[in-house]
Amino acid sequence: MKIIALDSSGLVASVAYLEDGKIKGSININYQKTHSQTLLPMLDEMVKTLEIDLKDVDYLACANGPGSFTGLRIGVATIKGLGLSIDKKIVDVSTLEALALNWPGADGIVVPIMDARRSQVYAAGYSFEGNETRPVKVIEEVNCELSVLIEKLNAMGRKVFFTGDGVPVYKDMIKQSLKVPYVLPNAANAYQNAANVAVLAEIYAGEGLAKKAADISPVYLRKPQAEREREAMQGQQ
Repeated sequence: MKIIALDSSGLVASVAYLEDGKIKGSININYQKTHSQTLLPMLDEMVKTLEIDLKDVDYLACANGPGSFTGLRIGVATIKGLGLSIDKKIVDVSTLEALALNWPGADGIVVPIMDARRSQVYAAGYSFEGNETRPVKVIEEVNCELSVLIEKLNAMGRKVFFTGDGVPVYKDMIKQSLKVPYVLPNAANAYQNAANVAVLAEIYAGEGLAKKAADISPVYLRKPQAEREREAMQGQQ
């Protein structure tokens, strides 16, 4: 199976190519440019370097959220445009589930946290339960204050393995409030990686979960800020 995957749901722009269970190429950029400036050039470079014939690709894949509203829109629009142009189905993968693969086989709960601003995070919890490839969800995807998540983790009483761009932002709060053993990520396993998206997409495609490009849409977990502010103003009238 041949899969081109991308992830632009957070700070990192990432593209990857998987062929027959192996990651043949991966490019990750965490730099002060918008994903609209970096994603397509990265994808083009990977296709040229690996001499990928797009007509031979079986599926496309993308992280569909939660995450940055702008980043998700760019990523989903890019993969849908490519899917329509080469007539390929798309596998959409949860950003948080893909992040969980930064700790494959972890003996505890893997908790991806993404900074959602205003003291809130996007988060979920996963357990590998002896399987190093496919995480099992043990905490549903939520948008909440980190204190709420920490309270839940303390109650569960299991070792926690953190990952995601929310860790640097809330590291001090984790150290002060979490009562169970925990591990923070290093620079190599802290952020999104399209290779993880490709690995999960291969599993889902094998289960018949690929979709037509028109059926792919971002999962935000909360309404965009402009919409929330508009509703707040309407409620004051």
